[in-house]
Amino acid sequence: MAADTLSGNPYASFGYTVAEAAPADRVTFIRRTYTHLAMAVYAFAALLWAYFQTGFADWVMLQVQAAPWLLLASFGGFMVVSWVANRWAMSETSVAKQYAGLVGYVVAQSIFILPMLWFAQDKTMQLAPGQDVNVIGAAGLVTLVMFGGLTAIVWLTGKDFSFLGYGLGIAGMGIFALIVASFFFGGLNLGIWFSVAMIVFASAYILYDTSNVMHHYRPTQHVAASLALFASVALLFWYVLRLFIALSSRD
Repeated sequence: MAADTLSGNPYASFGYTVAEAAPADRVTFIRRTYTHLAMAVYAFAALLWAYFQTGFADWVMLQVQAAPWLLLASFGGFMVVSWVANRWAMSETSVAKQYAGLVGYVVAQSIFILPMLWFAQDKTMQLAPGQDVNVIGAAGLVTLVMFGGLTAIVWLTGKDFSFLGYGLGIAGMGIFALIVASFFFGGLNLGIWFSVAMIVFASAYILYDTSNVMHHYRPTQHVAASLALFASVALLFWYVLRLFIALSSRD
């Protein structure tokens, strides 16, 4: 019985998680995870570039301006796609389904963020007198630096941040309710401090997801791990960009 179990599960002698796997398998998992994350980010950027070059972005904004409720519909659709994509990426039976989940999420995220990017494309921030930078580029750079710093914290300390999971889940439900309410009640203005709070929330998720990459995923789940990291990075970028747009509009 024991022999059959070991032969059917190459990780049985080391446990089921990356932290318990053989060192070579752990290195392979981490390399694959971050390679897939980089590919997802590049694909995300390429899709957005194509949307603006082909005029698809302008077409989407025409539809949104004609029917503002499409923003709420897109938010609901994005939540559904996110749930399905994560389930597919976690599949242990189909590699094709795992990749379909990752690709589907990247495409959904690119469409969901498109209206904000369209609005931000001509906005700039003044770093110094006569020194203006585009808010999209600035948000991308800040997101990259923050992600690198948060990743370094996890890797250098080796701390397991999985204890954040319950708090993030509860906070996420509250945030979801607040965002939906803001769609229905125009007077509910989610201003600058909401963006700051969401940047903190996204940063906590990066700590949580990076910690899970180190400690809790199975060595075959690099696609799911990269999707989780990409989702956290995209959330951070979204609210850094939102904050910079608000700051660029201030006198």
